[in-house]
Amino acid sequence: MSTTSSLRVVATAGHVDHGKSTLVAAVTDMDPDRFAEEKARGLTIDLGFAWMSLPSGRQLAFVDVPGHVRFIKNMLAGAGAVDVCLFVVAATEGWKPQSEEHLRIVDLLGLAGGVVALTKVGLVDEETRRRRRAEIAEHTAGTVLAHAPVVEVDSLQRVGLDELVRRLDELLDATPGPADVGRPRLWIDRSFAVRGAGTVVTGTLAGGSLQVGEELVVVPGSSAGSDGAGVRVRGLQAHRAATSSVHPGQRVAVNITGAAHHDVHRGQALVRAGQWEPTTVVDASLQVLGSLSHPVSRRGDYRMHVGSAQLPVRLRVLGHEAVHPGQVGLVRLHLAERLALVPGDRFVLRESGRSETVGGGEILDVAPVLPAARARPDRSPQRVVRERGWVDASLLYRLTGVSRTPDIGHWVVDAGARQEAEEQLRQQVAGAGALGLDLALLDDRRRALAEAMSDLTLHAGRARLATSGPEATLVKHFLIGALEAAPFTPPDPRALGVDRAELRELVRHGLVVECGDHWFAATALRQAAQVVADLLASQPEGVTVSDVRAALGSTRRYVLPLLAHLDATGVTRRRGEVRIGGPRLPEPGLIPRGTSGGGRESNPPDGDRPSLPL
Repeated sequence: MSTTSSLRVVATAGHVDHGKSTLVAAVTDMDPDRFAEEKARGLTIDLGFAWMSLPSGRQLAFVDVPGHVRFIKNMLAGAGAVDVCLFVVAATEGWKPQSEEHLRIVDLLGLAGGVVALTKVGLVDEETRRRRRAEIAEHTAGTVLAHAPVVEVDSLQRVGLDELVRRLDELLDATPGPADVGRPRLWIDRSFAVRGAGTVVTGTLAGGSLQVGEELVVVPGSSAGSDGAGVRVRGLQAHRAATSSVHPGQRVAVNITGAAHHDVHRGQALVRAGQWEPTTVVDASLQVLGSLSHPVSRRGDYRMHVGSAQLPVRLRVLGHEAVHPGQVGLVRLHLAERLALVPGDRFVLRESGRSETVGGGEILDVAPVLPAARARPDRSPQRVVRERGWVDASLLYRLTGVSRTPDIGHWVVDAGARQEAEEQLRQQVAGAGALGLDLALLDDRRRALAEAMSDLTLHAGRARLATSGPEATLVKHFLIGALEAAPFTPPDPRALGVDRAELRELVRHGLVVECGDHWFAATALRQAAQVVADLLASQPEGVTVSDVRAALGSTRRYVLPLLAHLDATGVTRRRGEVRIGGPRLPEPGLIPRGTSGGGRESNPPDGDRPSLPL
């Protein structure tokens, strides 16, 4: 997968009126201010955009953000989707309150680095420039801009612009571009309608590429509880040039069908269906600013800024009552809308009542399952599996962005949960009796587990312990003993509570023989055949039902179906009212004369019994 892009995006940051927009216009020859009010007031209100070609041939897009404190939410919407910045400080005023807040936001968002532009240097002397550079070094120490190059520029006099461009090129060359992991997400920062085209949304693409014709969803959906409205990519542009595909790190415009422009707004995201698990509850780390005058607790009117979204959240500190200034803690955030988030996303937390940035951090879990009192989140997919026990592999991907090969069926299973489930299943199988456990009684997980267990054998829809085959376990079935105890007046298995499926298995394995409405032990059929053979040895003209009944010590109720079975299997043949020997009649003389065939003592050892196809 590609990890670099020839088109990169840089966000500006810095105090109001320090020359961010003027500087962008000077290096790109494009005015990023889009609104008449901005031009009239000389004040950036909303996000502006411009682009240029760098000496390396790389295409660079600027997201110009407002510096005024009243428009901090717009600044966050622009900075939340990029990974490098152009930080602007005016030499005429030096470090100001919004310089500090923007720096803290840049730091909290985890940007990879930046370049600092010391603007308006043509209006101050050399000593002032030196002091401003010292201020910048002092304030950026320990932040992502600690080692950022400081370039002195004057946009109106066009001083230092070439060096600034070179430094930006070097920054992007040293900073890996956004990775293409096949999971695109475009945080929307603008939505508008174009005559003849329809709805167009813009943003900075991350995570994967997009192609014309793709089916996507908008998250959150426009209606309550909706996880996204389906849309299709009708067209794509990068730097106002039409293209068939766009890649991570690019500033893009997407013409979509399926949604009106007034139903799509900043803070929503374009994503592929099935790749995300939109959520309203996340666990996260929270770095509280050291400059804050109070701890962060559940009391507060908080707003979360992530991507281009900003929305109210309820906060609960995990494991403690509060997170104190300068500390890092764990929190659970309850979001007002469902967002498409993934562990690793950075966010900024502001407190609306005090109108201040309190901190920021990293999303760790987008669908926590443990109660807040027990939750100790991190970004590890193994933790997600451990807490859930069994996780569908596709769900794990949506929750973590990490693909894992399923362990059992389509699940990724924690080792402890698997061991516990296997032991429970073994007990179920052992307790199911000789017939084994009917797999139809198990849920999908247990059936998949049974197929994966080496100490179980699956046969005819049933599971048995592998240490004994089906015949070895079935011969111990209690019904066999009950039938052999009264071989020629056998009890009804149904009256003994034998399951119909068990009875079918016993018959299928030849341990029990069904004769009409009665069931005999297979040994009883062999005994009966031998008794008839001995009777025919002394009565070759044939034997009657009464003869057999008397020899077996039974009744017509049982003897008639028994003789019908002997006829059907070729042991005997019926001739009028008598039975004569058939082709499979055993040799006579195996039972001593005068001994009743109904006694179990009269049976020869198993190894001496003739093999009869009963």
